[in-house]
Amino acid sequence: MIERWSRDQVLSLAPDAASQKAAAGVSAPGKWSGSGALPDVVWGECKGSGATPYRACVDLSEPAYKCSCPSRKFPCKHALGLLLLWASDGVPDGGEPAGWVAEWLEQRRSRAEKQEKRDRQEPSERAKAARSSGGSAQRETRVTAGLSELERWLTDQIAQGIAGARQTGLADWDELGRRLVDAQAPGVAGSVSRLSRVLREEDWPGLLLGEYALIHLLAVAHRRTAELPAGLAETVRSRVGFPITREDVLATPWVRDEWDVIGGRDEEQDRLVARRIWLQGRATGRVALVLSFAPIGQALDASLVTGTAVDASLAYYPGASPLRAVVAERHGPAASGRPAGTELSQVPGRIAGVLTGDPWADSWPVVLEGVIPATGSLADEEGNGLPLHPEGGVPWRLLAVSGGRPVTVAAEWTPRGSRPLTVWDEEGQVVRL
Repeated sequence: MIERWSRDQVLSLAPDAASQKAAAGVSAPGKWSGSGALPDVVWGECKGSGATPYRACVDLSEPAYKCSCPSRKFPCKHALGLLLLWASDGVPDGGEPAGWVAEWLEQRRSRAEKQEKRDRQEPSERAKAARSSGGSAQRETRVTAGLSELERWLTDQIAQGIAGARQTGLADWDELGRRLVDAQAPGVAGSVSRLSRVLREEDWPGLLLGEYALIHLLAVAHRRTAELPAGLAETVRSRVGFPITREDVLATPWVRDEWDVIGGRDEEQDRLVARRIWLQGRATGRVALVLSFAPIGQALDASLVTGTAVDASLAYYPGASPLRAVVAERHGPAASGRPAGTELSQVPGRIAGVLTGDPWADSWPVVLEGVIPATGSLADEEGNGLPLHPEGGVPWRLLAVSGGRPVTVAAEWTPRGSRPLTVWDEEGQVVRL
């Protein structure tokens, strides 16, 4: 039987705050009938305003949702309300699922088998053509010319000085970004477009020089790609913006493990919402980032629930410090529990290893055990400390869970400080931050 999720874990699946409130309103036991739960599925019928109740069921192994209501939100309030009821022991275990539940599960199994066969096939001709196009001589020439111009532009900026960046920087960077997009180097264009964030900081001159240095390093690395080790060369091409298809990623060797879902966060990017989910393997110790995107207001992938674990095979995007991955195949849920942590004193060495392979890495997940949260840092009993990201403010919820005692914390490391994602209290309860 899958370990029951906490209320916090269920509410984290809601697409917005309104859905969380609505789900709480339909989670009362009196609203549900015909409910039941098997090891990987929970179902029930919720009384609505009409004569026919809404039928809702959830495949807990992913999770996936089904409801007969007309809501466009995903998951809807009925699926969330059913999960809240299940999380509070309000759904009886066992029983024979209704016909509509069994039919839905069979349809899902059939689709999964077909998808697995497609994923295991060699990359399609279309994928090969896309790869060939992405690395065509014409595109290589345009990227090389664009990055050569970028090198000259950066040299001029350093020669002239950066004192006027606050007055002219935004216009200069917009124009430079457009030229890089035209040169088919969208990754570098994105790095340039993010320079405006630096100007909001008090120590912006030093930060701007650091960003200029990383962009220059990338341009030079692309020019000298032939001299680089294969993994680093793949990292450079990815950072520049050469595409790699899902089919190509799935054609690489898979890594099977029981993966703890250690945390996640959403952020808006150019009218899209990007969901970043971090995983950590129990046997391999490897970490992974699973990304999904959706237009603002539409549902994101909610199949990886923080605090749960899944037995799955991942396919990693190529690179010297591989992190981003896709879930190639699910083999089933794994027993939940507190993930293995590392000591705070080991973090600098681990991040140094990451940056050796990918100097442009700007985030990396770490699970820290035995840390004591403070207002601006995570510390251990030996006096080691890890600063928190200044934009995160005071981590009140983390402080409340800790109460001054050591806890296990999953955090996203960044060059400007770490962002706490999840904390496990003394009893192993999961609290999303």
